[in-house]
Amino acid sequence: MAGLPTTPAKRPRDERLDLFRGLTMLIIFVAHLPDNSWNAWIPARFGFSSGAELFVFCSGIASALAFGGVFTRRGLWLGTARIAYRIWQVYWAQIGLVLALIALAATLDRIFGLAEIARQFAPLLSDPEQALFGLVTLTWQPDYLDILPMYLVILALVPVMMLARHLHAALPLLTAAALYAMVWAAGFNLSGNPWNGTGWFLNPFAWQLIFFIGFFIGMRWLPVPRLGDRRLMLAAAIFLLLSLPLSFWGILEHWPFAQAVRDLLIPASEKTDLHILRVLHFLALAYLVLSLIEPWRDRLDRGAGHLLILIGRQSLATFLASVVLSRLLGTIADMAGRGELLVALLNLAGFALILATALVVGWFKSAPWAGPAPKPAPERQGAAGAGPALATRVREAS
Repeated sequence: MAGLPTTPAKRPRDERLDLFRGLTMLIIFVAHLPDNSWNAWIPARFGFSSGAELFVFCSGIASALAFGGVFTRRGLWLGTARIAYRIWQVYWAQIGLVLALIALAATLDRIFGLAEIARQFAPLLSDPEQALFGLVTLTWQPDYLDILPMYLVILALVPVMMLARHLHAALPLLTAAALYAMVWAAGFNLSGNPWNGTGWFLNPFAWQLIFFIGFFIGMRWLPVPRLGDRRLMLAAAIFLLLSLPLSFWGILEHWPFAQAVRDLLIPASEKTDLHILRVLHFLALAYLVLSLIEPWRDRLDRGAGHLLILIGRQSLATFLASVVLSRLLGTIADMAGRGELLVALLNLAGFALILATALVVGWFKSAPWAGPAPKPAPERQGAAGAGPALATRVREAS
């Protein structure tokens, strides 16, 4: 967070942002792989917050870096047009992801005689008209397909925040806080299932809070504490340690008192509506981790860090790949048995394929076909001089 440039104009990439976005893609894959034993050891099992907060927070900072300068340099209308274009891209990414998963399920059903369509997309069979309408209008979000719709709604709020900033410096912060308060005071949400009336699993009006904390930091509207402050690091560490017995399954399963305290403090809607303890836990964790890695900041682009950065630079493509791969490899695990060796191999295979996706997409984005053609390799001196010598002999003969 600290060290970001002070103006919203075009800026160099902050490798910390790409590093943590890449890490988030791997966490999302592990969390989405069905019945994955590795899921018991992801960061979400050791505190209130999860990889989702990291994903949304990083998206907020990335949006400030990508779009904030457009609003500043070109004005509200062109900035809004830029946001609309990104919404258009992400919307079709969501539709393509859903269609890819339906096609994958249908393929597995046809080849192996499974029932993946009925298990994953039952409304398509029982009420196809309503299901298709729900998919294109985002009023039906099948399981684990709710992150991009949430992001779309939050992106649509960016021009609102930019307009609010024109009116008063404090108004964007008050708007984000008011939307969050409406969620907890009045149950403000969107329809996420037309058959039972439930709302979106990731309520965008709650999750916008963590997004805009990142966005405001990226825009330099929100001051951040200096990294490495020992008192703040100690306070953050104490908060994280206190949250551990209320979050780690190894403690909750064997200490009923801890489970009772968690149930008292945290309601069932804690993830849907982004409980404030999740926000505080994430901010404490982010500050502590960033403070600890600050001395090695110039060495992040090495070894495994370099691979995570490559993944983070193609976050949309790698996210889409992670969701599809988690479904495919989950089916393989079901068919082959879920021994720990197989589960480990599938997780590692998923990581490798996500990295491969990042490399391929990065190669295409580099447009290697553009620009001047490479110069041909120079020939040997003897061959190069043969042409002129032959021409001299021809002139002398004539």
